[in-house]
Amino acid sequence: MKSPRRTTLCCMIIVIYFSQATPNLNLESIVHPLILQEHELAGKEPLRQKRAVASSRVAAEEYTVDVEISFENASFLEPIKTYLNSLSFPIQGNSTDQATTTILSIEVTTVCRPTGNEIWCSCETGYRWPQERCLHNLTCQEHDGFPAGHRCSCLKGLPPKGPFCQLQGADVTLRMSVRLNVGFQQDLKNSSSALYRSYKTDLETAFWKGYSILPGFKLVTVTGFRPGSVVVTYEVKTTTPSPELMRKANDQVMRNLNQTYKMDYNSFQVVTSNETKFTIVPEIIFEGDTVTLMCETEVLSSNVSWHHVERHSDIQNKSRFSVYTFVLNNMTSISRLTIYNITQGDAGEYICKLTLDIFEYESRKKMDVIPIRILATEEMKVTCDNNPVSLNCCSEINVNWSMVEWKQQGKINIPGNPETDTDSGCSRYTLKADGRQCPSRLGGMRVTYVCEFISEHGARGSKSIEVTFTSVANLTITPDPISVSEGQNFSIKCISDVSNYDEVYWNTSAGIKIYPKFYTTKRYAGGAESVLTVKTVTREWNGTYHCIFRYKNSYSVATKDVTVYPLPLEPNIMVDPLEATIPCKGSHHFKCCIQENEDYKVTFQMDSLSFLAEKEVNGKQVCYKYNFMASSVSWCPKKFNIFCHFTNAANNSVQSPSMKLNLVPGENIMCQDPIIGVGEPGKVIQKLCQFSSVPSSPGSPTGGIITYKCVGSQWKVKKNDCISAPINSLLQLAKALIKSPYQDAKLPTYLKDLSVSTGKVKHEVSSFPGSLGAIINILDLLSTVPTQVNSEMMTHVLSTVNTILSKPILSTWKVVQQQQTNQSSQLLDSVERFSRALRPEDSTVLSINQTNVQMRSVVIKPGHPKAYKQSFVFSDSDLWGNVAIENCQLGNLQRDSSIVTVAFPTLKTILAQDVPGKNFVNSLVMTTTVSHNITLPFSISMTFKNINPSGAVPRCVFWNFDLANHTGGWDSSGCYVNKVDEDSVSCVCDHLTSFSILMSPDSPYPGSLLEILLDIISYIGLCFSILSLAACLVVEAVVWKSVTKNRTSYMRHICIVNIAASLLVADSWFIVAAAIHNHYHPLNETACVAATFFIHFFYLSVFFWMLTLGLMLFYRLVFILHDTSKSIQKTIAFSLGYGCPLVISVITVGATQPQEVYTRKNACWLNWEDTKALLAFVIPALIIVVVNMTITIVVISKILRPSIGDKPSKQEKSSLFQISKSIGVLTPLLGLTWGFGLATVFQGSNAVFHIIFTLLNAFQGLFILLFGCLWDQKVQEALLKKCSLSRWSSQHSKSTSLGSSTPVFSMSSPISRRFNNLFGKTGTYNVSTPETTSSSLENTSSAYSLLN
Repeated sequence: MKSPRRTTLCCMIIVIYFSQATPNLNLESIVHPLILQEHELAGKEPLRQKRAVASSRVAAEEYTVDVEISFENASFLEPIKTYLNSLSFPIQGNSTDQATTTILSIEVTTVCRPTGNEIWCSCETGYRWPQERCLHNLTCQEHDGFPAGHRCSCLKGLPPKGPFCQLQGADVTLRMSVRLNVGFQQDLKNSSSALYRSYKTDLETAFWKGYSILPGFKLVTVTGFRPGSVVVTYEVKTTTPSPELMRKANDQVMRNLNQTYKMDYNSFQVVTSNETKFTIVPEIIFEGDTVTLMCETEVLSSNVSWHHVERHSDIQNKSRFSVYTFVLNNMTSISRLTIYNITQGDAGEYICKLTLDIFEYESRKKMDVIPIRILATEEMKVTCDNNPVSLNCCSEINVNWSMVEWKQQGKINIPGNPETDTDSGCSRYTLKADGRQCPSRLGGMRVTYVCEFISEHGARGSKSIEVTFTSVANLTITPDPISVSEGQNFSIKCISDVSNYDEVYWNTSAGIKIYPKFYTTKRYAGGAESVLTVKTVTREWNGTYHCIFRYKNSYSVATKDVTVYPLPLEPNIMVDPLEATIPCKGSHHFKCCIQENEDYKVTFQMDSLSFLAEKEVNGKQVCYKYNFMASSVSWCPKKFNIFCHFTNAANNSVQSPSMKLNLVPGENIMCQDPIIGVGEPGKVIQKLCQFSSVPSSPGSPTGGIITYKCVGSQWKVKKNDCISAPINSLLQLAKALIKSPYQDAKLPTYLKDLSVSTGKVKHEVSSFPGSLGAIINILDLLSTVPTQVNSEMMTHVLSTVNTILSKPILSTWKVVQQQQTNQSSQLLDSVERFSRALRPEDSTVLSINQTNVQMRSVVIKPGHPKAYKQSFVFSDSDLWGNVAIENCQLGNLQRDSSIVTVAFPTLKTILAQDVPGKNFVNSLVMTTTVSHNITLPFSISMTFKNINPSGAVPRCVFWNFDLANHTGGWDSSGCYVNKVDEDSVSCVCDHLTSFSILMSPDSPYPGSLLEILLDIISYIGLCFSILSLAACLVVEAVVWKSVTKNRTSYMRHICIVNIAASLLVADSWFIVAAAIHNHYHPLNETACVAATFFIHFFYLSVFFWMLTLGLMLFYRLVFILHDTSKSIQKTIAFSLGYGCPLVISVITVGATQPQEVYTRKNACWLNWEDTKALLAFVIPALIIVVVNMTITIVVISKILRPSIGDKPSKQEKSSLFQISKSIGVLTPLLGLTWGFGLATVFQGSNAVFHIIFTLLNAFQGLFILLFGCLWDQKVQEALLKKCSLSRWSSQHSKSTSLGSSTPVFSMSSPISRRFNNLFGKTGTYNVSTPETTSSSLENTSSAYSLLN
């Protein structure tokens, strides 16, 4: 339609009427039928078409038409609205013959107003533009934000062909009630009663007439009556009416109802239930959620109430409930009920009720609240073996969970990785636990893991899983609490119930490994134990320690806390004076200083007197002083020792080094100095350098001792061993480092600091011999620390060595060597220890070059290594040298062994010379070390520059650290000159070993040809000896009764049997000792000690039984008239043969084994280097050899010159010859054997002595069988008798009757003839005669029947 040109306002009105015929209305402004009873589509057909359809109808029809009214004055709108509202409907139109028209209602629906250059058309209350108009037409600006799905209320411009604003909402059923002020009768409850039907009919007629004016009215029905006067309930089916229209309809009802019903107009109530949208978020509600219930209706009202049906209560704003009602965009009323942390008690039916005038818009919804149920295994056991373990939690109801959190509660922290599967509603927590995280404890360590499911609306549901972590091995640790003071010791024993492990180590709580030297580990049947032992505790040991047993990827851990109370260590207490002389009436200040400020109780102790000290703080140095007054004591002159006692909070104390006090009359005192003190002429005293006149500072004091001597009336410096402050500080740090549990971790930084500091104070090192000695001591201390040294650490070590071996410092070396001769040897030993610990990063040659030291190193890899050849050139010293090891030698080394060669050009001038004035080292000093033990023969070639080609014959030597009482010396053993040229000398060195280990204090190195030869001789000889000794014992057992018929023969064979038995056992233990040792270390320490003890004992028994045999011979020849019973002789013999060896052996092991210096490091035999325990065998053995030799000479002299009256019988004379033969043969052999052994005692003894000693000693058993047993004629005859051969028996009888015989060792034998000549006899003689067995004859002839 066209808009009027001069129109300022227009409106649309809706007219609802019904007619019995087609209406003949001339309404040009009628644009479009909005709603038709036949439900024709709105906006599809023009009015003319509608009229055509309506004209065909005859029955009364209801019509709705839109009427547009335009105004030039906007003020006309309100009067029109008032007029229309005042009309009383229905309005009866004109009646004609053709039709009767009745107007049911007229309402304003749309108002268009000019706004700027535009016309905005808005809907009246209760009306909305159709959805299609909102989508295809421009909406007004202030209404642009209308919600999706809602119809708009304002458009720009009026649609030319409609449709226009329509009633909002669809058909609704209004539940209504009204009260009749009449008495209630029971028949109204009976729907079949006449009264009920009458009421129903009358009321429905009035309702139909009244509510028919409502747009979209369909039906009205009375549903019942209830008391309260009479309350009529009825339902009206229509579209949602406006309150004004509903009041008009109620008025019509009142006018159409008989007044006898006394209807109360004010009692009309309307309840609608399908006008409100009721939503609950979330759909699935868990306990703890925040739930939102929202009512949304297009009825604009803020009068909303909420009601909980089960609780019969209205809901108000309070702690967990929040009600918020608002109108959105002037289109929708929204009321929101929020319930926080909902519980199951909040479940039930909720009513949302909006009240507008007489209308109540009600909506109901039931809400269920369910708990979060989590399914999981409540208990689990996990072994700490580093294998992944999963903990699983699943929700019983699968929803889109916002988050799943895993938490843990327990004394240990073992984290894991969470994974959540949203599709299945499950969460997995995967963890790995190793023994380092699981301390061993009875029953395991329990940790509670909690899986918590969190919904999108805040509900939380959790499940606890108790996990018991058990270590692979159960560890038991020292139970008692450990609380010690510095300087004391402690040990922690950690016991495992399994013996199968790959590694055992100790950690601190920070995860730092304890240095291995502090703990020992051993395994035994069914378990193992590791003991952490700290002999000198420092404060660094305060903390928690973990004992860790590792097997593959599994760890078992036990923990222990250690509390360390501060207490100064005795070496760290600096005292002044070290010695003081005080006149009897004088005084002197004594003080003890430490480099810490702790709260100690300090007293000075002098004999039984105790004095409290006075504290004085000077920077970092704290001194405790006492002024001693000589007059306070009554003794003079006298000497005292004074000590400081430091006592800490734990009531532990430490005593300082002593201070010597000499009280003298004072007449002879000549030297006096306020710092040094007083003294008599010639008096020598020592003083700590930091308290002397040497410059020092409290923060970094000078170290060392300076010695003064009173010369005339002045103190003169006699010896200066002061250490400069920087070097002294490093020395103190080094001493602390070797006591630290983290010494290997601290070592790299310390070596760097030492290298830098030594270079900075190079001039001080040359001025202070004590500083040079301190650096050497530092290197010696530090070389005992590392198990592995990298190239950077080795560079720092050699940088320090380069500084102290520089030529300007060589003069200082001479001063040091005069005071301590082993300092250069100590330095060389330190460098070798560092070299053996060097582990280069790769197999390439590591080269370090300094002016005064050079190093080459290479790692031997598997395969076919190249020959090791390295060259060293020192141009400043005009020296060079080469070292070579053939590839066949390298192939015998262990995998990843490293070979390190270090060369020194200036070390030759400071190492001790061989013989002063004769042999001097004038070439490079090269040291080559291998990181792993060498188990096969090894040879190294070296070439040196020949400085004196026309001089003395060169010797190839090596430095033997064991010579000169472990101060070291040059040794040529195992080294020889291979080639001498004009400009070079070639040397080859190998390593020797020998069977002569029994008496040789130094064991040659394994692998040489001599060692192999000696081993072959030894084992072959020992086999022959063992078989021979066993045969000897068998022969003695067979012929025992035949050869022991008199006392002398009996004792002789007792001695022979015990000699053979002892030597057999000793040789057997010797083989055992060789089997349990591999030339470098014993395979079993306990077995090695046992083998050494038994070898010592039984070899001594051999000698003492030989001594017994010799003494018995001496007794029978010299004390002819003296007689001793057999029992006494046996007692003496066994006491001497076994008692003395046992005493010597037990004393030896008891005195040396507690210090672990009973055996040698490289063999199972008595120690020589540390304790000289070998002398416990050598001295008794050599004394016995000398005694037996003496007895042999006496016996032979006695036989050659018999005394007057000495007429031994023929039988006794024969026995004397047997004894003489036995002693004469056995004792010289023993003497020669161990005489050669004595030759091997001396260092560098010739290899010939080793071979002869091994040959004679190995076949010793064979000699005893031949000369001690089979040489005896009585034994031979007894054996012939046992053979029971007729021919041998007849020959034996015949020779006996003839009075002579020629057995194997008869006088016709050349060997026998020589022995006969020794005894002064020629020709033949009867070597044995039949002997009576009567006791009387035995007693009579016992003096002459010595050995039979």
